Amino acid sequence: MTIKRVKFTSGLKLPENKVTEHMPVARLELPSKVILPLQQHFGQQCNLLVKKGEKVRTGQLIADSDSFISAPIHSTITGVVSSVFKMINPLANSIVDAAEITASEEEELDFQSVNPVLEDIRKELGSLRENGEIENYLSGKIKELFDKINSIENEEIIASIKNAGIVGLGGAAFPTHVKLRPPEDKKIDSIIINGCECEPYITADHRIMLEYGMQMLIGAYIFYKVLNPEKVYIAIEDNKEDAIINIDSLIAKSGLADNFCVVSLKSKYPMGAEKTLIKNVLKRKVPMGGLPMDVGVVVNNVGTCKAACDAILKGQPLIEKIISVTGAVANPGNFIVRIGTPVSEILKCCGEFRSEIREIILGGPMMGNDINEENFPVTKAVNCILIKKGLPRNEGNCIRCGRCVNICPMNLLPLNYVNFVKNSKFEMCKEYYISSCIECGSCAYVCPSAIPIVAYIKTGKSILAGK
Repeated sequence: MTIKRVKFTSGLKLPENKVTEHMPVARLELPSKVILPLQQHFGQQCNLLVKKGEKVRTGQLIADSDSFISAPIHSTITGVVSSVFKMINPLANSIVDAAEITASEEEELDFQSVNPVLEDIRKELGSLRENGEIENYLSGKIKELFDKINSIENEEIIASIKNAGIVGLGGAAFPTHVKLRPPEDKKIDSIIINGCECEPYITADHRIMLEYGMQMLIGAYIFYKVLNPEKVYIAIEDNKEDAIINIDSLIAKSGLADNFCVVSLKSKYPMGAEKTLIKNVLKRKVPMGGLPMDVGVVVNNVGTCKAACDAILKGQPLIEKIISVTGAVANPGNFIVRIGTPVSEILKCCGEFRSEIREIILGGPMMGNDINEENFPVTKAVNCILIKKGLPRNEGNCIRCGRCVNICPMNLLPLNYVNFVKNSKFEMCKEYYISSCIECGSCAYVCPSAIPIVAYIKTGKSILAGK
């Protein structure tokens, strides 16, 4: 057995509400239109490469940037660019450019070419329709597949991942190719594959580990090949015992047990946060204002691993992702959706329980973003659509109880940020290390006055970034 069990004593124990954890992934029908913001990642916004009225194909590059920290945008359907406009992006607290594409009747693919040594794999995968068939095929070819991946130059792998527009699919949306190019003075000795999914309601990553486990493992091996660490740790919370057993079994079947292992962690929030994960798995503390690579670690989400597998083996850019749709809907579940699909089209498929008093949250209840516009699209950063019914609590005054300070996993003073933002003291936010906040929402969860602390923190960060 390669399972390592780690104790964890702090953090929140939240009601899980994982009602979709046993629901297999289903593919939604293609949307009638998609809306593609040109900034769906941490970093520089992309420049649009197509014009209104132009026909585009599925997988075609439509926006890119010369900036190192950025990620290309691809058309996720075949159709015509029907409009170009500006929109408010609540995920980034900014106004961004966006392109709307109206679907054509027939889909045409425009995927990138793969390395010639993988061409036979690509053709075989193209003939398989069911994911179970794909998983079985890859399992039978795994040793040969690893040999072929090892024969490809690292620079070509990194370029393919960059050109595919892959970003962190756990929510942070940091460009993956940047993580694969650490500075020369940053020796990476450990990779952590994040399968914790500690927020309530969300189960998309859990289903990836159960239904796409081999594809996820191949993606993790691709990162292992490029970064050459001593060990790869696949971190999974102990409330996902079936995923722990499945991934451990696949590691053994693939002959990776010497360098790969599953780490079982207590189901506590915010276990899935990078810095929390590193501290619990490796007993290392990322310095204030630092990055995981400062302590020799790269962290990637299980969905990001699957996307890397799709890019390298099939030449498929990041045009779709698996999300959970849950809460006050008649048919909750986990679905493959095309990026850019409006929330309204997804809710029609899931039978939303209509109510005048409801919230639409992109993400989970802790770190998600409320939206008022149902036309807002699923972006690369969205892993869940949560519908909640009921009246929101009214914000009260801070009573200086200190609960937010006691619960903060980063040992910050959240109550101060609210005061600083309300009084426009943004430089004080900087002095109190607001950039170190991981926006986990633990502070707002325990606040007896219902103060939306994270919203104030996001405002402070946004204003400081614009200075």
